[in-house]
Amino acid sequence: MTTKKAVILSSGGLDSTTVIAIAQRQGYQCYSLSFDYGQRHRVELDAAKRVAETLGVEEHKVVSLDLRMIGGSALTDNSIDVPELGEMGDAKIPVTYVPARNTIFLSIALGWAEVLEASAIFIGVNAVDYSGYPDCRPEYLEAFQSMANLATKASVEGRELTIYSPLLKLSKGEIIQLGRSLNVDYSITVSCYQADDQGRACGKCDSCRLRKAGFEAAEVADPTQYIN
Repeated sequence: MTTKKAVILSSGGLDSTTVIAIAQRQGYQCYSLSFDYGQRHRVELDAAKRVAETLGVEEHKVVSLDLRMIGGSALTDNSIDVPELGEMGDAKIPVTYVPARNTIFLSIALGWAEVLEASAIFIGVNAVDYSGYPDCRPEYLEAFQSMANLATKASVEGRELTIYSPLLKLSKGEIIQLGRSLNVDYSITVSCYQADDQGRACGKCDSCRLRKAGFEAAEVADPTQYIN
């Protein structure tokens, strides 16, 4: 029986952790990949490591690259404030969008997948995100998959790769309900854009707001540790 392998993009947050559990349930050996890219805090990397250990992935890697060199996002430029309590202004694309982030991350995931002879990459984008982030839209993921199957030795030799986004059409509440059915422990995850050094969430940024609303919609107790 052929072993199925998948590379999972893991931020240590709610969505990507759910995706790891989904891929495992589908019979994949999971290899999780995180990035130290100059984000505002490193506690999400601690969470990603914790998730990998708790869920028992085959291997977890952290790739270092410094997107602060180009900036352009509230997550990589301290001169840009993280919006709080839904105050996004008139911008159609939130200032928390990191230029080209998913393209960079998926490209590195593609390289590792080729080395591993993995047939899949999983990414935790969902309907809540792709309404604002251009690199979370389904047409973007379809385009990247087409590119991936033109760009690699593996694809030339007949081993095509599939990009899976199993949360794409789900709300946060639905994601949490699905994760609970897969025994995901969300207390080990960190979603906040500006968590403190102990991993406590601010409770004010868009990511916190969406996470809170998700637990309320799912009628599940929120295990998040908040600063206040």
